[in-house]
Amino acid sequence: MAQKILLVDDEANIRDLNAMYLEKEGFAVEHATNGQDALARFEQAQPQLVVLDVMMPGMDGFEVCRELRRESDVPILMLTARSEDVDKIVGLELGADDYMTKPFNPRELVARVKRILHRVEGGRKPQNAISVSNLSVDKARREARVDGDELTLGRKSSTSSWPSSRTRGSR
Repeated sequence: MAQKILLVDDEANIRDLNAMYLEKEGFAVEHATNGQDALARFEQAQPQLVVLDVMMPGMDGFEVCRELRRESDVPILMLTARSEDVDKIVGLELGADDYMTKPFNPRELVARVKRILHRVEGGRKPQNAISVSNLSVDKARREARVDGDELTLGRKSSTSSWPSSRTRGSR
């Protein structure tokens, strides 16, 4: 199933260009032309990422970002002509995951979208940690803990510690 991207920009040519590049890469694209429309479309579409312009009539992108963060942790990439450091800082402090300025290369936008989604999806992968009662084992880190205290484990020996009468098939 294609991942959904919500493009929010009042400039049709920019929305269309971004949609073309994203759709070419297999994304499903939803459009919004202003802040109010973006919030409504977000609720309907439940996108995996929002590409958000800042300078829009009515509710600007900063306010949309603020509203989205009240209810969701969906990744937000701000794409805007506002290139001052203070604007970038405000966008990131409001909860944007990335900030690109116009003019931009649409291939860079696609690369950033893919990277953000890859990072977010990485957090959803099955965990390598197993916990039972007060014991936890993290296979990726190669560590085990009891009541939070790390256990010192030796290397696996080449000889089995099982009695010789037991074999794998008889357990």
